[in-house]
Amino acid sequence: MQTLNLETANRIAELAIEKANSIGIAVCIAVVDGGGHLYSSQRMDGAFLGSIDVAYKKARTSVLFPMPTGLFGEVVRAEHLTGMELSNQGLICFPGGLPIRRDGKQLGAIGISGGTAAQDMEVAEFAVVGAGFTA
Repeated sequence: MQTLNLETANRIAELAIEKANSIGIAVCIAVVDGGGHLYSSQRMDGAFLGSIDVAYKKARTSVLFPMPTGLFGEVVRAEHLTGMELSNQGLICFPGGLPIRRDGKQLGAIGISGGTAAQDMEVAEFAVVGAGFTA
């Protein structure tokens, strides 16, 4: 059975920090396992404190609804699912959360918060792909 482990989760977080530094932003990073349970969490110096929870909820949303959080938000709006973000102890309907997959199997997810939506996605994609996974 394929799973994430602490070493891999921390490597993904390290790659996210590398990318965030390269584009000049401070972010919070959350990597969760396939059940949405926190595996690794990092807060860069200067990142907003509120971004800690947002990063975790982005990752968790991408596990519970296996898609990027930006796409999840599009589905929620298109289907008029008002209030959906209030379910499951809080979901995130904007970009920055991505599934972590290998060979089509979802192993977990990453959430990035602290930059613009586009920057958060750029950091998340860099980390996931850089660690040898797909989103």
